[in-house]
Amino acid sequence: MIYCLEDDEAIRNMVLYTLRASGIEAEGFETAAPFLQAVAAHPPQLVLLDIMLPGEDGISVLRRLRENPATESLPVILATAKGTEYDKVLGLDSGADDYLVKPFGMMEMVSRVKAVLRRAGPREPRRCLTIGGLELNLSEHTVSVCGQRVQLTLKEYEMLKLFMENPGRVFTRGQMISRVWNTDYVGETRTVDVHIGTLRTKLGPLADWVETVRGVGYRFAPGEEPKGEERG
Repeated sequence: MIYCLEDDEAIRNMVLYTLRASGIEAEGFETAAPFLQAVAAHPPQLVLLDIMLPGEDGISVLRRLRENPATESLPVILATAKGTEYDKVLGLDSGADDYLVKPFGMMEMVSRVKAVLRRAGPREPRRCLTIGGLELNLSEHTVSVCGQRVQLTLKEYEMLKLFMENPGRVFTRGQMISRVWNTDYVGETRTVDVHIGTLRTKLGPLADWVETVRGVGYRFAPGEEPKGEERG
């Protein structure tokens, strides 16, 4: 939902019509008081805010939004009169995310709205797989062992990710070829053994967490003592 605070009825109606025609829900307000009440009750995703308003002006409304913890990060696009550079600078300094200069085109307005919404979109949370002293950061594509960053090749990283997502599960070499490489891979399963060896080396003190299951394949057993099984 987008709120448009604009006292000119013709402009406000055109903005609302264009936004709705673009698949964006929108609601319009003529003055600050009902707008602020609506924001408090149902916060929008973005505000189109005219500077020149009867009563409380747009800069004052913007400052109130920024002073309120509930709306301090609410995206705001200011609408300024042509040639009023002072208003643009003042608006940006007061916390506006962007501005439109009147008279502006409706397609430009929609483009600016979408751009600000993209920038203000929720950031992807930091996603990690963490088991004991081992951390695999899915967002940054990094691996740390006991707090120390280690450099893995792409296949070593994918192999460790497979293990950490399935602790205790035994994977055959064929299954690992299919999951880590791809079903079209043509080569010896010895490739898996080589990568297991280099992965263990890089895991250092946690190398024993990657166990060999004789005659079957490999298992990720975090925190367990080696069972004395043969290493491949």
